[in-house]
Amino acid sequence: MTNKKLRFGLVGAGAIAQSYIQAFESTDIAELVAIADVDLNRAQSSAELLGCQGFSSYEAMFNEVEIDAAIVCTPPITHLEVCRYLLERKVNVLCEKPLSVNSASAKLMVAAAKDAGVILTMASKFRYVEDVIRAKQIVSSGILGEIVLFENAFTGRVDMSKRWNAQPQISGGGVLIDNGTHSVDIMRYFLGSLAEIQVVEGKRIQGLEVEDTVQIFVKSASGVRGNIDLSWSINKELDSYIRIYGSQGTISVGWKESKYRQSSSSEWVVFGKGYNKVQAFRSQIENFTKAIKGEETLLITAEDGLASVEAIEAAYAAMRQVSWTAIAHQNNYAAQAHASQAKEIEMRGREIS
Repeated sequence: MTNKKLRFGLVGAGAIAQSYIQAFESTDIAELVAIADVDLNRAQSSAELLGCQGFSSYEAMFNEVEIDAAIVCTPPITHLEVCRYLLERKVNVLCEKPLSVNSASAKLMVAAAKDAGVILTMASKFRYVEDVIRAKQIVSSGILGEIVLFENAFTGRVDMSKRWNAQPQISGGGVLIDNGTHSVDIMRYFLGSLAEIQVVEGKRIQGLEVEDTVQIFVKSASGVRGNIDLSWSINKELDSYIRIYGSQGTISVGWKESKYRQSSSSEWVVFGKGYNKVQAFRSQIENFTKAIKGEETLLITAEDGLASVEAIEAAYAAMRQVSWTAIAHQNNYAAQAHASQAKEIEMRGREIS
């Protein structure tokens, strides 16, 4: 296996699958040999790009083509069924985030991989972005001092009215499980285990069944606090998606540039050129491939994927339980102020007359 390209099957030929197809075009250690999708025309159309075969089901793909590994890009509610089928047949699986819609099903997937003696991992592209990896090294070096605050924002105006991601029976929730899975995984990557979480839902703008804007407040096991902003309905128009504040400096990981500044200096030091999607997906495939061959340590383990599911599960529980404390006498004060203003206007009117 060491000297040959690993043979991959791709399950699901939707939007995210196209990024994997691009990544396979630029790697020489793995090859895509089959694509399966419930829409056979879509599967075959995507397969033609790489000169491989298209199938209408993952079962047909497995039965007709020899594969060493599979990438699962189907909706979250199907992850348990699809992944367990492949894992039980000793196929290594890279499953798109979230690993599953709840921790109970995620644990079944992890157990299936262990029983079969194959690798299961969750896709989390941001761990593979070169700037994120470099930022982790800078933070770990200690030059920013003790870490105090972690901030992450994934916000943008996206019409979700016709997308499955906003259908809870398919996706498992809204922006919290969709983009939030990336967020909690990134925070765990930098800070380690997460201990406590609180979530506040924003106003629903798009009339969806699910949340479209949330704020997450997290505390790591080491006591570092994190703020996460997620939205499909607003765009905060930030240059960075990660900012980490230390006692001796700040680091910013951006879409087009990444930099850090120590408190002893007035100058920012640029260390990265921003987010490169194809590079991230290619690095993810290559790490997975080398881990299967025993050449590299897997950057995201099945246990990491499970931890993200557990964090999001706790986040939904927190969102349902959140309560607000009324500001005492606010209404009375407002009424009194309004009455006072009205009286003053009346008196001035009399003076003028």
